[in-house]
Amino acid sequence: MLNEGERGVYVISVAAELAGMHPQTLRIYERRGLLDPARTGGGSRRYSQHDIERLRLIHALTEGGLNLAGVKAVIELQAEVDRLRAQLHQAQQEAREAVERIHRQYRRDLVPMQQAPAPYRGRR
Repeated sequence: MLNEGERGVYVISVAAELAGMHPQTLRIYERRGLLDPARTGGGSRRYSQHDIERLRLIHALTEGGLNLAGVKAVIELQAEVDRLRAQLHQAQQEAREAVERIHRQYRRDLVPMQQAPAPYRGRR
């Protein structure tokens, strides 16, 4: 299920206004693979809040001097970094759980000193 920011709710004119762009610019970005808005059954575009944020990022990057190919590379790299961070977080969580399992095993195997047998000291 989509969260609130991923659901396509804005028509192209509203999305363009929210992003401070012309609707034709949104179509260009879609053709270039920078954006993939949801579609209704009739084929109309529906932009989500996530799409609006991406449009603002595209605008900031182009204003900073990047061309659309550079913007696409930045967005792809950013997605890769996000994916790798999630993967790292998952690996760290699994490692913490493994350490905790080992520690529980140690606690189960250790015998308190009061209950431990007396050490052998040889014949007297």
